[in-house]
Amino acid sequence: MAKSILSLVLNGRRRDDAVADNMLLIDYLREVAGLTGTKMGCDGGECGACTVLVDDRPRLSCISLAYTVAGRRVETIEGARRGGRISRLQRAFHEKLGSQCGYCTPGMIMASEGLLRRNPTPSDDEIRQGLSGNICRCTGYVKIIESVLSAADGSVP
Repeated sequence: MAKSILSLVLNGRRRDDAVADNMLLIDYLREVAGLTGTKMGCDGGECGACTVLVDDRPRLSCISLAYTVAGRRVETIEGARRGGRISRLQRAFHEKLGSQCGYCTPGMIMASEGLLRRNPTPSDDEIRQGLSGNICRCTGYVKIIESVLSAADGSVP
């Protein structure tokens, strides 16, 4: 199996790793980088549990080859913390009960973070559109939307 050196910035740190040319990004993150917060839900790009940010844009890591992020910035849920503290968005998900079982939560938070970077004051409909690729089997999405709105309007510090 052919391998190449994958150079990228992962959660703010430069990395260079030898990876198989056919390795999926989710496998790179979990097996090579040891970042297990990104979850494999459907294995087909349909549920959004594996969402990470690539250059501030949401990307499904279960259908992306690792080499496609060469030279780019990749952020996972582990990189959402700032100064050892959870982010405002993570805190909003916690305080507004946006997560239930927690399996989809990393992908929801990363998709929400990507949305808020593009649109810091989204409407309910814009949040629904921004999260349309993420499935939660435990909730009706009301608390998730409230969580994103709360982070956006600053009501959660």
